Amino acid sequence: MIERDGEVSVKRQAQLLDLSRSSVYYVARGLPERDLKLMRTLDELHLKWPFYGARKLTRELQNQGHEVGRRHVTTLMRRMGMETIYRKPRTSIPAPLSAVYPYLLTGLKIERPNHVWAADLTYLPMAHGFQYLVAIIDVGSRKTLSWRVSNTMTPDFCVEALQEALGKYGKPEIFNTDQGSQFTCSEWIDTLKAAGVQISMDGKGRWIDNVFIERLWRSVKYENIYLHAYETGTQLRRGLTEYFDFYNARRTHQALDYQTPDDVYYGGEECRLAA
Repeated sequence: MIERDGEVSVKRQAQLLDLSRSSVYYVARGLPERDLKLMRTLDELHLKWPFYGARKLTRELQNQGHEVGRRHVTTLMRRMGMETIYRKPRTSIPAPLSAVYPYLLTGLKIERPNHVWAADLTYLPMAHGFQYLVAIIDVGSRKTLSWRVSNTMTPDFCVEALQEALGKYGKPEIFNTDQGSQFTCSEWIDTLKAAGVQISMDGKGRWIDNVFIERLWRSVKYENIYLHAYETGTQLRRGLTEYFDFYNARRTHQALDYQTPDDVYYGGEECRLAA
């Protein structure tokens, strides 16, 4: 928004945009290397024991020789968007004044591609820093329809992924997410409404609905992210592009009778679906 090398001074641009000059000149400080290492370890522990909360994760870190307290672990978990998976009243915090939609998957048998889509966010460690990944999947075939990475958890990159999926693959009958702020914001909801999609949101105690996409996160991290110390966002995007091409077109799934997601998605109703 602000052009630092433009003809108009930064001070004047800030005045025209009604922005504080201090916010314009502010440069966010990176996280300490110690915190980045802790976050990487936390991510691995969460994939291994997703039912561990801050207390048990803190004890596990301490057992590994890290000097860290529960409050700091809780802070890092919030920064990572990490939530313990277990039956509990609430799993995500919706944006203020956001609309919450009913859960539509109770007793539903997912029988065809584009019947139900789902989306979620996860944390990705890098060599120096981290990014967030959003992915949209077809639940029945487990095909990853679109994805985006960002260094913040703002809704814009999630909406971009949604628009790409709708543009490439048409629309699902139902789109299910949790009640996170990225998926309850007006931009996300309006895009789904304009496409004529039924909106479904996880309700109380619906922890089980994250299982399919949690399996995707496990595969992405163990089979790609942890094997490559990506230095830059460009390297990360290139690596993920190659991985998702492999995941969709070449990686077989036992739950799909050793077919690939593309086999099931493009094979129509004759193929047995994962769900």
